[in-house]
Order: sequence, then C-alpha cells, then structure tokens
Amino acid sequence: MYQFKLSPVLMPAHAEDLRAEVRAFLDREMTEVTPVARAKTWAACDPEFSRRLGAQGWIGMTWPREYGGQERPAIDRYVVMEELLAAGAPVGAHWIADRQSGPLIQNYGSEAAKTAFLRGITKGEIFFCIGMSEPNAGSDLAAIETSAERVDGGWVVNGAKLWTTNVSDAHQMIALVRTDRSRETRHDGMSQLIIDLEAPGVTRRTIEDHQSERHFGEVHFDNVFVPDDMLIGEAGHGWKQVIEELALERSGPERYLSSYRLYEELVQAHKGRADMVIESLVGELTAKLWNLRQMSLSVYESVGAKEKPDIEAAIVKDLGTTFEQALPLMVQAGIEQNDGQPAGSDLVDVMEYLLLFSPIFSLRGGTREVLRGIIAREIGLR
Repeated sequence: MYQFKLSPVLMPAHAEDLRAEVRAFLDREMTEVTPVARAKTWAACDPEFSRRLGAQGWIGMTWPREYGGQERPAIDRYVVMEELLAAGAPVGAHWIADRQSGPLIQNYGSEAAKTAFLRGITKGEIFFCIGMSEPNAGSDLAAIETSAERVDGGWVVNGAKLWTTNVSDAHQMIALVRTDRSRETRHDGMSQLIIDLEAPGVTRRTIEDHQSERHFGEVHFDNVFVPDDMLIGEAGHGWKQVIEELALERSGPERYLSSYRLYEELVQAHKGRADMVIESLVGELTAKLWNLRQMSLSVYESVGAKEKPDIEAAIVKDLGTTFEQALPLMVQAGIEQNDGQPAGSDLVDVMEYLLLFSPIFSLRGGTREVLRGIIAREIGLR
C-alpha cells in the first residue's frame, strides 16, 4: 500500500521575523481595501501591487540571483504567501508566474526563455497564465486536442484553451499541446510551449461569471508561430512536466485560505459577545485550519526538497477546497442558529460573496473527481 509522506513542520525563527516584516508592509499598503475586496485575494489582479511586491524581493524569492531571485529557503516564500492570503492582498496578477511558471522555466526552459522572463517575473512586470483545459476536454488533460506542428525554426499552434485563469492580465501562456499524433497512450505526444498572447493569430476573451466578474477566459490559436526556444523541456515530455507543475499548484496555502477572510470577519464581529454557538463554530474552524496548514507545509517542504509529493498534494487540495467551500455554509448555519442576527455588515457582505464564489474552488487546479481518481490509483483501487 502507498505510504503517505506527511510530517509536522516547525517555523524557524528567521521566518517569523520575515512574517512581521510582511505584516508591516501590508498594514501600510492595504488601509483602504474593503473586506469583500480582501475576500477575492489571489483571484484579484492588481499589477501595480505586484510591482510593489516585486520591489520588496518577495516574488521569485527562492530563485537564483542570476535570474532576479533572492535564493531564500522555501519556507520564506510560504510565509510570504500565507500573509498575503490572510490579509486578502490582490496577488492574482503575478501568482501563477511565481508559483509554477517560473519554476517550470527554471527546471526545463531554454536559456533564452530564462533570460526573457524570469527577471521580469521577479519584478512583478511579466505575468503568466496556464493553458491546460480545453472546450472538449475539461479536466481530462489526456483528451486535449490543441496541436503544434513542427515547422522551420519552431512550431505552429492551432486549437483553443478554456477556463484559463488570469487570461486578461497575462502576457504569456504555458500551453500543453499535442506535438505527436502517433502516440501509443493518451498521455504520450504532449509538449509545453510558451506562447506570447500578443502574437498574431492569438484571440483571447474573458468569461463573465455569475457575479459579473471575469476571472476566467478562453484563448484561440489560429496558426500561431512559436519559436524553438519557447519549447519547455523536450518535445513529448509534456505530461511528466505537467504532473510536476500541478504539485506546485495544488500544495500551497491558497488551497485552504481562499475563504479565510470570512473566518477573520466572524471572529472580529463576535469578540466579547460570549456566544456559545459562534465559539463552538470558531473552535471547529480553527482546528480544521491548523491541520490543513500542517499538511500544506509538509507537502510544500517536500516540493522544496525536490521530492515529488504528487499524491500528498492531491490530498491537500481535495481537503483544502472542501474546507473552503464548507466554511461559508457553516458560518451561514451558525448565523441562522442565532435567529439570523449576525453582528456586523462586513461579515454578512463577505459571507454572501463567498457563498456565490466558492463553487469554483473545487474546479481550479483539478476537479475533486480527478483528484480522488489520482488518490485511488495510488493506493491500488484502480
């Protein structure tokens, strides 16, 4: 049977010094941000805020100095992420580039790609999106049909990507495409390309959701030329690289802190009220948050050590998004149990926003069904 590798992680002293520094920065930067705006956190894009964060050295902070990084330990980046999310900072513009696109380019990209993008990412000036899902594939990445045909000096891409996060603000997309149709299995013949979203033949459109917001979009490619040096890794090795990339996407604190603003508002609104219903609810939420944080830290430490905790990352993402979606419902039930009389309009506003927004939490980074299929396969059920 599969042996799960999760162990407690303790914060070193220097990380807590960094935490205080980040909190002071956020106190200065976010004085005018409303609670509902804070609830949007890593879904909210503010390019100017990303640039200010880059000026602090807090984007790409674990990367080599030659590419603009600080060569700091992975735990330092975790602390910064945790504080940004807890404060509800608008980090969506640079989030994907910092979390997965930059590390992927470092590990597998050409020197031309490293030179072109990594320093710009650390400055909060170059933003990425990820092209995985497609109109007829959904979360089944093995079913993608967007193709890249070999031509002199590069590739020509045709097809479409759907439900792409941050498509309106991104400058570049890392797209998973078919480069070999003679594949033996569904997972063979895939490659990853860096595609300039301003290139001729690229059309992108945002998708308005049920709250009139535009977090997602679609991108169409019509004979888009991509130079050879924008191929990531080797042609045909895309599936292996994507699995590694998804471990980065699924293991961070954003997988259990997307609803955190509501927890903060619940506590603030009921301080000193001696309300047994709310006290019990806050105790339950705190215990769940603590466990999820320890699990996430453990997986993140494994990723930092160049291990491949794919299954643990899937577990954290499944449990984390389940918690994120349950939190607004639990708060709503607690308020109704108190005769529907909440304390504070900010609490109500944040709760109502997250009740509508939270269904997407289990779609980003792989649906719950996909994650549970991965887990089932690893423990021998499939």
